[in-house]
Amino acid sequence: MEDANLLVGTETSDDAGVYRLTDDLAIINTVDYFTPIVDDPYTFGAVAATNALSDVYSMGGVPKTALNIVYWPKDRLDLEILGEILRGGAEKVKEAGAVIVGGHTVDAPELMYGLAVTGVVHPQRIARNYGAQPGDVPGILGNLWFNQ
Repeated sequence: MEDANLLVGTETSDDAGVYRLTDDLAIINTVDYFTPIVDDPYTFGAVAATNALSDVYSMGGVPKTALNIVYWPKDRLDLEILGEILRGGAEKVKEAGAVIVGGHTVDAPELMYGLAVTGVVHPQRIARNYGAQPGDVPGILGNLWFNQ
């Protein structure tokens, strides 16, 4: 899709999309989730949330809102486990200065958790994974660039 305000779309495989709202404000949209990579539910929630939040940071932005995304095998796992996963995620979202505004849970054969995150960035301060030019300043992770 073409839109003059779509500053970063799917064509560059960046971590998130960026859409300009005004000359001074753009929103960053991303979604990231995965299966458990650790045994502790709280830690899994914290890691998954941190991973999703990092997509906004990698684009040079600041997270503002998040939606929980849960694939939950309701017949196989106790709801206390889900509570711990969500608690771990919520604490990382709060630590980032953002807020969870809702989410969605579906019954699924395999557990997955993550977030859809919206952040903000100045349209001229977007960190991209391409297009570095002489004189650009290294970005947040050293391999991204703020185009000047």
